[in-house]
Amino acid sequence: QVQLVESGGGLVQPGGSLRLSCLTSGFTLDYYAIGWVRQAPGEEREGVSFISSDDGSTYYTDSVKGRFAISRDNAKNTVYLEMNSLKPEDTGVYYCAAETYLVKGPEQLRVGLRWFAPTHWGQGTQVTVSA
Repeated sequence: QVQLVESGGGLVQPGGSLRLSCLTSGFTLDYYAIGWVRQAPGEEREGVSFISSDDGSTYYTDSVKGRFAISRDNAKNTVYLEMNSLKPEDTGVYYCAAETYLVKGPEQLRVGLRWFAPTHWGQGTQVTVSA
């Protein structure tokens, strides 16, 4: 059974940093595209970043390029999102999400030049950027 458990959210001042973690189980990280999706209050979900399953390339939405960095540690079955220079508009619930290699999820999210269509979701962690 695929499970994704996020941690690391919280309240941070503008310009601050946070690192989100996603502990995964029930599948092999290499065989899934995995990444982060966020949802601000009253807004639709937005793909933030993901790591592709084919060659491990990373993709970012334009608004976070140069500020966020995604990485994965296969030995720890964990994916990270390092967030720096945070802005109030980064506020939202951040979900860890995974897309299987052969099956795409019903919701396609544009992340840079690629589409991310998760089939599995975590419960989310709240990130609030406020003075």
